[in-house]
Amino acid sequence: MTETKGLKIAVIGGGSSYTPELVEGFIRYYDSLPVRELWLVDIEPGLWKLNIVGELAKRMVDRSGLPIEVHLTTDRRAAIAGADFVSTQMRVGMLEARGLDEAIPLKHGVIGQETTGPGGMMKALRTIPVLLDICRDIEELAPEAWLLNFTNPAGMVTEAIRKHSKVKSIGLCNAPIGLLKWLAGKYGTTTDRVYAEFVGLNHLHWVSRVTVDGVDRLPELVRGEDSFSAKNVSGSDWDPAFISGLNAMPSYYLKYFYMTDTMLAEQKAAFEKDGNRAEVVKRVEKELFELYQDPELKEKPKQLEQRGGAYYSEAAVNLMRSLYGGTGDVQTLNVPNNGILPFLPDDACIEVNCVVTSGGPIPLQLTAVPAPCVGLIQAVKTYESLAIEAAVSGDRSIALQALAHHPLVPSVRVAQALLDEMLEANRAYLPKFFTQE
Repeated sequence: MTETKGLKIAVIGGGSSYTPELVEGFIRYYDSLPVRELWLVDIEPGLWKLNIVGELAKRMVDRSGLPIEVHLTTDRRAAIAGADFVSTQMRVGMLEARGLDEAIPLKHGVIGQETTGPGGMMKALRTIPVLLDICRDIEELAPEAWLLNFTNPAGMVTEAIRKHSKVKSIGLCNAPIGLLKWLAGKYGTTTDRVYAEFVGLNHLHWVSRVTVDGVDRLPELVRGEDSFSAKNVSGSDWDPAFISGLNAMPSYYLKYFYMTDTMLAEQKAAFEKDGNRAEVVKRVEKELFELYQDPELKEKPKQLEQRGGAYYSEAAVNLMRSLYGGTGDVQTLNVPNNGILPFLPDDACIEVNCVVTSGGPIPLQLTAVPAPCVGLIQAVKTYESLAIEAAVSGDRSIALQALAHHPLVPSVRVAQALLDEMLEANRAYLPKFFTQE
């Protein structure tokens, strides 16, 4: 699309509390990403949120004086038609379903988390069919559009889209940009002076190399004196001897795998005290939407940073700018493996640094793959591939194989009990699993 005409962007899940961050990014980077039409789309049950967030978006644009038209709609096809970028930030089943994803596994003595383990699988089973349906609209109405998928579990969803549609899709997460900002702050520099090499999968990555202004900083970072964490994962400390021997910085999600007993105990204690994470997020969202309704509010409120998705919009807008401008900068993205990790299939999605061109991201060859990580990456990818197959087919036997082969599930018996209970709890969102009855 020519610059004079401007860009059309559709945001699926536009009623999300994150949307003001995205709008702030479009305003800030308008010179390098000339958005003319911003379509915020949601479903009927989310319409009240869409209207509140959408009106705030319009006030933010009005204040900026930029010629961006903001459209609010439940008509997904109208939003997608002719779009240059489609961004997805949706939650099938909303926070109620997330609450079940977190609570049911805990009853069975298993980690309850929204993107990994049994909870992550249920989120994938609910989400993948809906996103593939959206992809059919994109294939028809905006075949040249880039689909930027933030919807968790982002790596699995992106892999499903790449395997089962023709849509140009890239998955992304706010964790890598969060780490770069943490490193930049720690060393008193800017993120463009930091290089961190990410190895692994979405929410299952290790940083195996860190240079800041050309200086190797990994040795001091793995001494265990300081560790990177995030608001939505426990702050329990890593074992310094373990991190030193690993010689890599594990993603905070890896605490669920390396410190399962501690994390499970903390989850149970937190559940008894505050309810599950979904309940906490609900309370934060309620406060945010009350703020968003203030007609005098014309900017993103500070409280949004408590929501746990810091830098989300920055990652999204950076990727759009780079694809649009062909900037050739390096970003950490979820893309098909294509030989980068030789022990995984080519069509498996991995999280890796890529050079972003106008033709899409080009993954960079890895320089250091920690040997101890290989088995866990393979195990989780086996589960992910099976879960994707189950989501597309509605086959319970494949879903059981996926769950039983997840490293956080202790036995086939527990996997079967979890699967039965969680499928039943999600019956309204999983018609394919119940059509054979």
